[in-house]
Amino acid sequence: MTADNSLPPTNNIPAPPGEKPKLTDNALTVLKARYLIKDADGKCIETPAELFSRAAWTAASAEKKYGATPEKIKGWHKRFYDIMAGLKFLPNSPTLMNASRNSQMLSACFVLPVKDSIEEIFETIKQTALIQKAGGGTGFSLDELRPTGDIIKSSGGTTSGPISFWRVFSEATNAIQQGAYRRGANMAMLSLTHPDILKFIYAKQNLEAFTNFNISVKVTDRWMKELAKNPTTLHIVTNPRTGQNYLLPKKLDVETYDIGDLKETGAKPPANATARQFYTIGDIWKIIVKCAYATGEPGLAFIDRINKDNPIPSLGDIEATNPCGEQPLLSYEACTLGSINLTKFVVEQDGKKKMDWDGLAAAVKLAVRFLDNVIDSAQYPVRDTVKLAQANRKIGLGVMGFADTLFLLSIPYDSSKGIEFGEQLMSFINENAHKASAALAAERGPFPNWNESIWRTERNLQIRNASVTTIAPTGTISIIAGCSAGIEPLYSLIFKRRVLENKELIEINPVFKSVAEKNGFYTKRLQQQIAKSGSIQNIEKIPTSVRRIFKCAYDIKPDWHIQMQAVFQKHCDAAVSKTVNLPGDATIASVEKAFIQAYQTGCKGITIYRQGCRKLEPMILS
Repeated sequence: MTADNSLPPTNNIPAPPGEKPKLTDNALTVLKARYLIKDADGKCIETPAELFSRAAWTAASAEKKYGATPEKIKGWHKRFYDIMAGLKFLPNSPTLMNASRNSQMLSACFVLPVKDSIEEIFETIKQTALIQKAGGGTGFSLDELRPTGDIIKSSGGTTSGPISFWRVFSEATNAIQQGAYRRGANMAMLSLTHPDILKFIYAKQNLEAFTNFNISVKVTDRWMKELAKNPTTLHIVTNPRTGQNYLLPKKLDVETYDIGDLKETGAKPPANATARQFYTIGDIWKIIVKCAYATGEPGLAFIDRINKDNPIPSLGDIEATNPCGEQPLLSYEACTLGSINLTKFVVEQDGKKKMDWDGLAAAVKLAVRFLDNVIDSAQYPVRDTVKLAQANRKIGLGVMGFADTLFLLSIPYDSSKGIEFGEQLMSFINENAHKASAALAAERGPFPNWNESIWRTERNLQIRNASVTTIAPTGTISIIAGCSAGIEPLYSLIFKRRVLENKELIEINPVFKSVAEKNGFYTKRLQQQIAKSGSIQNIEKIPTSVRRIFKCAYDIKPDWHIQMQAVFQKHCDAAVSKTVNLPGDATIASVEKAFIQAYQTGCKGITIYRQGCRKLEPMILS
């Protein structure tokens, strides 16, 4: 199975209507490897300017549907091109890869249902393959799959459980990724009340298993409140097929147990069932924390909080997210993402650097229009996705370059000023994105399911898109833009990034390099020292004031990571992709504290990563 990477564009695309983009060497490396059109021999036959032009043309061409003349379409083409070629905004990778190409699959995020029958499971696997072949990522809830050892009435046999089918999804991703544009990515989620929850939590403790999946445990408000109130409460699980409740005996063998090994119970455990015999919610919590400490997984998804912001609850509950957790979606929904490069809106005035708020507002408005147009231009490989994507018109506008912007403004990430700036920034973007979507609704009409949505029943606002803002990780597009990723602090000021099938790209933060050169302390020896240690905090030759600003991920205490995630979440329709980094010598207690703080501060989920807990890390020190 191969991707259409060698095929020429399908439309007669105009030449780039503006200046060529100014790209770093690393950006060019990534573009040549993954994005630029190649001929049958694998030779690039497209320039970066032509890439941005075809993406801009795809978005601009959608204006015809709303009555735009050829001259106006030409004008939108230039505006969309300029904002991308200027690296002020970039859409998600599938838009850049597939715009005006044969596949025309432009969305990054999908959630697919996993129903409890062989026919439906393998239909979803087929749909997954089609989406990933075109560069999309997929998320799944495994809740409906009956537990290991449950009866199959049609055959009289027993089921092998959700983990075995999950493994089939993983192998399917492995099978198609060699021909796809990029490595397949997935999210698997399971509720705490599923009988196979122990198997699920432990599944990725084997670092060689499910390498193309992130996993999250779905946790309810009720469960978290009971955990705080009485952690010795016995943990009850429920067979999704029968509704029968069970207790989990502590003598279970995690790898081999099945439904027959569990203890049947009613809504409340019998009085003679004790915490010495059966798992309590406190026990389950400790296992989750311990596993996350060991490998970074599972993460937590606070599912009630996610559904509180479900814009169209009449269509059902949200059960899963895209692979990085920032986009909760209904089954068969898709979402197109895009991110503003914040560094392009830092300007100098009277010798001081400040934000160009007017310029940022204009960019947000244009980006929302671009993303809404993409929905009309996109082709979806799964028929049911077409209907929901166009009926709900979800987009996900976010940011990248946040850490670099703090550097430019001399604001420490781990400070009250940093948190206040983060909240001010996201509140501004969210407000202007909603205004832009509302303006489009006035021009084009609200999204078709608006009548059934909270935008009508609770907010009384006509809006074009059921969800507008998202904070994505921006892993690859931030390399193209030459800025830091998402709202993450920098991993290190100088590091090697492992991408493109383990190719290593050396990254030197340009803001730090400029400050260091200006102050006369940048040397090759210093570069080597930073690349080795990952931090400048113990390098005394660097001024204290510089060290205070240029802190990296592992220099920042978890509390500040979570505070930053929480303030961005406060002003975001969907969710926030954010990793809480802990140093290698962090304690299990610090992981538990981070999880609880994330819940208490209003985050929709949390992922932690303890330095060195996996052998193969995407960012490495030399």
